[in-house]
Amino acid sequence: MNLSASLPADDGHDTLSASFSASYAGVVAFIAVANEGSFARAADRLGIGRSAVSRSVQKLEGQLGVRLFLRTTRSTSLTREGELFHDGCQPGVERILQALDEMRDLRDGPPRGHLRVSATHGFGRRVIAPLLSQFRQQYPEVSVELLLDERAPDLAADRIDVAFRDGVLEDSQVIAKQLVPMQLLVCASPDYLRRHGAPASVDALSAHACIGQRLPGGRLQRWEFRVDGKPYSLQPPSALVFNDGDLALQAVVQGHGLAQLPNYQVREALRAGDIVTCLDQYAPDDRGHYLCYLSRRQLPKRIRAFIDFITGQVRALDLDVISHWESARHPSAAARPEPGAWT
Repeated sequence: MNLSASLPADDGHDTLSASFSASYAGVVAFIAVANEGSFARAADRLGIGRSAVSRSVQKLEGQLGVRLFLRTTRSTSLTREGELFHDGCQPGVERILQALDEMRDLRDGPPRGHLRVSATHGFGRRVIAPLLSQFRQQYPEVSVELLLDERAPDLAADRIDVAFRDGVLEDSQVIAKQLVPMQLLVCASPDYLRRHGAPASVDALSAHACIGQRLPGGRLQRWEFRVDGKPYSLQPPSALVFNDGDLALQAVVQGHGLAQLPNYQVREALRAGDIVTCLDQYAPDDRGHYLCYLSRRQLPKRIRAFIDFITGQVRALDLDVISHWESARHPSAAARPEPGAWT
């Protein structure tokens, strides 16, 4: 429905002047009610009386010439016209809130506010979460919400300030910078290799117990390699399947089979000698683990502080397992098999 067509046409006002006549208070009240699903909760959110919210919305409905809400004694929901108007208003309101946030951020003082951070389960648990307490010590006025999800987020719609992903998010509005290498390593426990031997080639994986991972979309994750200088992928038969990388790693440590896992997830187990790598000569090209955020003219201080802190801390972890194995290896692993020694 074209909302502009619903505006009165016989009062001498065109669409532009009519839109100026719609009060800002009415739009704010409308957005609050739509988001809260209740006039009472919207009033609490705005810090004004319920009757004031109701009057503002009624005035807006009169100016637009449409009904925006279906109201009963038990529920408040948007009409179809209300949904269209809400979709049109939301980007503008978000821009206004962002502009206010940026202006506050220009004032003197330390970074402050709330951060929403998205990461995959493995990277979030093993790399990002352990660093948050130190970040909070340095920036006590910044609160952090860490959301773990294998699905790539929509940074704008999900209100994500910073996302950590394997590979770049395909969005022209997103700035992505490589944080660390993202090596994929085929791993097994020394006990498993003593009992079953190591695969001599990629194709030999079909004769081994392999541990698969289920992706959010439902399909099994393919194993990636580089054979004869070209990318090569396959899906070996799975003896066990998990939708969580930590469970897959636990199964490897317990000797249940082989799994292909990212370097940041297995580095501690490798350095402790609990697992070793196989088929290193067929390791795929580095996919890169990226830090992503929305392009903004003025990046808020809290986001800039978080990006700078995480970038320095994560790169200092030396996650490049294969390249730096000798210098970073745990001393107790000296008598254990070397990475790739079983191939």
